[in-house]
Amino acid sequence: MKTTTVIARSLLGLIFLTFGLNGFLHFIPASPLSGTAGQFLGALFVSHYLVPIFLLQVISAVLLLVNRYVPLALTLLAPIIVNILLVHTLMLPSGLPLALVVTALWIVLFLSVRSALAGLSQQRVAA
Repeated sequence: MKTTTVIARSLLGLIFLTFGLNGFLHFIPASPLSGTAGQFLGALFVSHYLVPIFLLQVISAVLLLVNRYVPLALTLLAPIIVNILLVHTLMLPSGLPLALVVTALWIVLFLSVRSALAGLSQQRVAA
């Protein structure tokens, strides 16, 4: 299981580092999108909403790659992954396979550090 965790952590880190840096450096060519997806992503781009998202991706990726604060990195990536899944499920189904791979890698890592995240699922906290 340890080898699986290291591979999942490394792959997830590399994926988010690549796509996070691509948000700033634009080294992966992309064709313009049309329809609802184009309008949605265009609005996110014009409003600069994607800048902090790409920054969170890069920071989380570096944390995963250096194997420090992995639970924090997973917590930061969780809502980003949910949004990626929703966009690819509802508007851009061509990217759904990679989104599912990223989700599976996140789940493998989550299961390996779930004890560190146990406090997040407490129903009540003493005041």
